[in-house]
Amino acid sequence: MNKHLFWTLFLAAGVALCQPAWGADDEGSDSVGQAFKDGTFKVNFRYRLEQVDQDGFSQDATASTLRTRLTYQTADFNDFSFLVEVDDLRPVGSSSYNSTRNGKSTRPVVADPKATDLNQAAIRFTGFDSTPVTVGRQRINRTNQRYVGGVGWRQNEQTYDAFALSHSVNDDLTVFYGYVNSVKRIFGPDAGSPAPDLDTDSHLLDLSYQLGDNINVTGYMYLLDFDDAVSLSNRTVGVRLAGSSKLGGDLGLKYQAELARQDDAGDNPNSYDANYLVLEGALAFSAFDFKLGYEVLEGDGIPGQRFQTPLATLHKFQGWADKFLSTPSGGIEDVYVGVSGKVLNATYNLIYHDFSAETGGGSYGDEIDASLQWKIGDHYGLLLKLAHYSADSFASDTEKYWLMFTAGF
Repeated sequence: MNKHLFWTLFLAAGVALCQPAWGADDEGSDSVGQAFKDGTFKVNFRYRLEQVDQDGFSQDATASTLRTRLTYQTADFNDFSFLVEVDDLRPVGSSSYNSTRNGKSTRPVVADPKATDLNQAAIRFTGFDSTPVTVGRQRINRTNQRYVGGVGWRQNEQTYDAFALSHSVNDDLTVFYGYVNSVKRIFGPDAGSPAPDLDTDSHLLDLSYQLGDNINVTGYMYLLDFDDAVSLSNRTVGVRLAGSSKLGGDLGLKYQAELARQDDAGDNPNSYDANYLVLEGALAFSAFDFKLGYEVLEGDGIPGQRFQTPLATLHKFQGWADKFLSTPSGGIEDVYVGVSGKVLNATYNLIYHDFSAETGGGSYGDEIDASLQWKIGDHYGLLLKLAHYSADSFASDTEKYWLMFTAGF
């Protein structure tokens, strides 16, 4: 599907939205004008102060930024609705950091460039039984976002020009399919390096099955084919299991296991296959959770021949210092242990990672991450967060600190 066909579908959906009602619907508006009048408007502010001290740079990075997000969604009309969302991101005070666009290459990167971006512009149709369909620029987060996500930690979110549908076969089985025409990355919309967007011909398919109340099994196949980043093109097939059980009293067990196989696809010049594995268990006490996990992405030591996840929300995995946004050629093994719970009316997280090469041995260093997060009433939030990465012989020692305040209405 090329760009012209994709946007033709979007415009066709828009025309359908504007057609006269086929019949009165007590649950929807009876005209396009009324649908817009009955719509909902939201505004969200996210201020963040980020400090980075990284070996190899003579100066630290300090990024003080404010993201303002405006979201509007119409009411339903003829089973159609329209969503538009605009983000505005700009420095507030200090901008002594490399945003990837401001040319300050003597300082560490904080990938939050000044921008005003159309984050979402999508039409949704709910007229098919248990099968919502969305066409246009949209947010796509699949399962735990290990393969496809919005990179929501960064101030400019990653969204997708896509056609997506989800079908509930029954109460337990759900099928999702998405066709992605373009990826709008966190670096856009202004031109520069890394590229603000990626043209793709990609297909996303997963099936989620609920086994009782506490166990979910997901099978997936993601075919990513990039026109302007061919070395990232790949096909991944896998299965994921996540669940929980009570062990007695206030003690519970949470667990997840996942196995996937990936090989090259499209015009990728590299010929490879690689595996992915994660095993994680957590004991849930009344006051806190304690987890232990092991994650591995294979690599055979040859550049370009390793398991890769270019559309993932990578900040969620392998440490908050973001040292492994691209899988090393030798792959990576991550053994991690963490504890989380409540203290001082806040949610806390403390995680330790030990990184090593999957092929050839050798240490990639270790990392300590910690956070405190407060929810203040119905509209406000406060986050304190840090990451301390010790490189050993792999990369560069890095410390990152964050203070973030959010307000949503």
